[in-house]
Amino acid sequence: MRKRHFIIAGKTASMDQWGSLMMIGACGVALLWANTPLRPFYDLVHHTPLSISLGGFSLEKPLVVWVNEGLMAFFFLAVALEIKREILEGHLSAQRQIFLPAFAALGGMVVPATLYLLINGNNPEFSRGWPIPTATDIALSLGVLSLFGRRVPVELKLFLASLAIFDDLGGILIIVLLHGGHLSLNVLAVTVLGLVTLFFLNRFDVTHASLYIVIGIFLWAAFQDSGIHPTLAGLMVGAALPLRLHKDGVYVPLHFVERGLHPWVTFFIVPLFAFFNTGIVLADFTFSQLLVMPSLGIVAGLVVGKPLGIFSFAWLAHMSGIARLGSHVTWRLVFGVALLGGIGFTMALFLNALAFPHNGNPETGRMAVLIGSLLSAVIGSVWLHVHLPAKQSEDQSDELPAERMGQPEMTDGEITNGETT
Repeated sequence: MRKRHFIIAGKTASMDQWGSLMMIGACGVALLWANTPLRPFYDLVHHTPLSISLGGFSLEKPLVVWVNEGLMAFFFLAVALEIKREILEGHLSAQRQIFLPAFAALGGMVVPATLYLLINGNNPEFSRGWPIPTATDIALSLGVLSLFGRRVPVELKLFLASLAIFDDLGGILIIVLLHGGHLSLNVLAVTVLGLVTLFFLNRFDVTHASLYIVIGIFLWAAFQDSGIHPTLAGLMVGAALPLRLHKDGVYVPLHFVERGLHPWVTFFIVPLFAFFNTGIVLADFTFSQLLVMPSLGIVAGLVVGKPLGIFSFAWLAHMSGIARLGSHVTWRLVFGVALLGGIGFTMALFLNALAFPHNGNPETGRMAVLIGSLLSAVIGSVWLHVHLPAKQSEDQSDELPAERMGQPEMTDGEITNGETT
């Protein structure tokens, strides 16, 4: 069974690596397209209006907004499903395995945000971009780490993956707190009705995942023009989908939706988001712009703040006795992973679009995210190449456990049953 367990994990890891390559390719295509005489066609695709009408309800937005607010709702649904599964039955369900990555993730958000505010805090317009350097892209960071193959201890992979999950949870809280909007009575009533419906669907063991999705679409439509970012609808659905059932059976809605959604998010939604958000005109950008606000704060937060925050908070957790390093992990390797934590990309680009939604300087922020992520990837790779052991220990597997890589652990024909959550 363990062998099958690792085969599943390997397939999922390979899927994420190919997805990372597609995302990088989409960035390259967007940059190339935006810096050739074909730029007007990129703008045409970018701003093409798309409308949906149903009865008296009508919604028209540019294509880029449909991607950032519509498709990304499914991205956050996938993130919420992974966080819930990991906390309830995955690697993070054991308390002793939570504290080190949790403290590291906290430091990886507090320190870069503080560094950003030290640089940009005097400018009210730029200061709202402090969440941008707090993000870690789990797919790209794990993809870079996987390039070292069997040299990487499995505990180090688990540390980075768990760190990125807590980082995503922090990003979600930032979005909820800063972009939750001001509810009108009508929107408040609709939101409460949707949440109550999701709660009772969960409590009464309703297993039809389509019902949860329909409620999520209903909430997404209600959030339009309300001040609440529509992607929060995906988070609500992810939190409500049941993971365990009272009755016997192999169908678990959370597992079913996560498996079905993962390829779409990996190979379609994230690359498309990257394509629509990285078409930067390089002729309008100079290196000196990285040395001024807010770009300097973003790059410094990702390249300097992230590793310092992750490493220092993990070290403090260890020294205080709250957490311990794995037997095959050294502090030099932790610092290498902390450097990779500065690969922000997907979530950082999304937070940049939220912080600078109009013409403030979203393009400068996007370039800063790209450069900061690239520098973090290069510096982290060089550091790990120097400090990783020449060969992995014999008792270490070269694959992550299946539940950590996006696949719940399964036995032949059965799934653990328990209370609905």
